[in-house]
Amino acid sequence: MIHETAVISKEAQLAGGVTIGPYSIIGPDVSIASGTIIESHVLITGRTNIGKDNHIYSFSSIGNHPQDMKYKGEDTKLEIGDRNTIREYCTINKGTTQDTGATQLGNDNWIMAYVHIAHDCQIGSNTIFANNTTLAGHVEVGDYAIFGGFSGAHQFCKIGCHSFLGMYSGVSRDLPPYIIVTGQPAVPRGINLEGLKRRDFNPDQIRNIKTAYKYLYKSELRVEEAQEKISGLDAVSDELQIMINFLKASSRGIVR
Repeated sequence: MIHETAVISKEAQLAGGVTIGPYSIIGPDVSIASGTIIESHVLITGRTNIGKDNHIYSFSSIGNHPQDMKYKGEDTKLEIGDRNTIREYCTINKGTTQDTGATQLGNDNWIMAYVHIAHDCQIGSNTIFANNTTLAGHVEVGDYAIFGGFSGAHQFCKIGCHSFLGMYSGVSRDLPPYIIVTGQPAVPRGINLEGLKRRDFNPDQIRNIKTAYKYLYKSELRVEEAQEKISGLDAVSDELQIMINFLKASSRGIVR
């Protein structure tokens, strides 16, 4: 299951059932769990740990040095979970010592061609990155977030769970959970209603999220005032608590 032209370091740790295609290169500090398929002409280097049942397509560069001029060869790493699809020509860089030292990718993510995930990004699970999405360093992405083609996020931005960036959107501030944005600079357009329905949010949960959206974007309240209104709602639910926690943790201000 390893092609004869693949170059595999003797120190690399490959579990049984790993497939390596022609001319791929696997470095000495790489660990790959069972069921993962590496297509032809893939480079996997650095201290990179890859979980089970991933599929990495041709000409991707995984675990290479950060594109950060402060990086001086420190021992940092890349962690990739299980069942991720990483299509052609993607680049995912390892972390830096200016952050946690690790770039992390969760489970069940769908990453299309030419996507760039920079150093120290923290990606959740079940996300979708359409072609040519670009994340600068230190970006955090919550579960089920969706990036349209050619969209991107400024360094240190936080992208909330279940949010949606339309094609060509550029985000330079934090994007709260559940929100759709489009344009450059990105402008809020409403909640990700269809996405929430597909993920079995019930009518009460969706109504709560709509109420939070109105406080944030329709009431002319300051963010702190809107946060207080949301926190003051009767019997704050789990989905609203996610929004409240996100607003409290925001360091760049939110897209408005």
